[in-house]
Amino acid sequence: MSDEALVFRREGHLVWLGFNRPASRNAMTWDMYNALEANCSQLAEDDTVHAVILHGIGGEAFVAGTDITQFSHFTKPQDALDYERRIERVVSGLETLNKPTIAMIEGFCVGGGAAMAMACDFRYCTPSLKFGVPIAKTLGNTLSITNVSRLIDMVGVARTKEVLMQAKLLTADEAYQAGLVNDVFSPDTIAAEVTAIANEFSARAPLTLQASKALVGRVQAQRRASLEAGDDWVTTCYMSRDFAAAVDKFVNKTPFEWSGH
Repeated sequence: MSDEALVFRREGHLVWLGFNRPASRNAMTWDMYNALEANCSQLAEDDTVHAVILHGIGGEAFVAGTDITQFSHFTKPQDALDYERRIERVVSGLETLNKPTIAMIEGFCVGGGAAMAMACDFRYCTPSLKFGVPIAKTLGNTLSITNVSRLIDMVGVARTKEVLMQAKLLTADEAYQAGLVNDVFSPDTIAAEVTAIANEFSARAPLTLQASKALVGRVQAQRRASLEAGDDWVTTCYMSRDFAAAVDKFVNKTPFEWSGH
């Protein structure tokens, strides 16, 4: 299974889902998003799985966003809207999975990776964590309004503006202080620590776990704007000359300067 971009591994009552494109800092392809969505659907029906752990393979990244080359075909507003709806479907499926989920984070956790980590119930990291959404520096696009809501829920309004407007990458200490991660472990021990934490759920009341997760989710859903409430800015940013030029710079190494158009 080491050749697969999303590696499924089962250990007793635990399932490990590994993002496996280390040369690209585990940047997500469409196939990886599809595989994650399919795995979440299947795991929801498996009562023998007591917890799911998501992690990056290679030690340098959890997930460094979506593979930028996949944006090169975006030519019309519906492309942008379809993309954000696709990502929301995947992230929401992870967020509402009816069993405990843990993000084990080493290194970069940015863009779509940050959204997936926030959708998990628990986050544990190593001191190498770099968490954020630096698109104000890189692509000139925008998060969906639902992912902005997730970020506000995690770190508050002031930190959210630092992450989005200043393109700040939070360190492990900053993420822990903000309550974004539950604990920080050394690279040598994090897998064992996370395994021990995940195994504890086998001794917890399954219905209480499901109820607690579902009820917290309902509270969060009541506070969030609808996905469509951000469509105007999604289409504005993704259809801009700035976004097209930034993608071209990544793909073809061409220079550009931000124009605001």
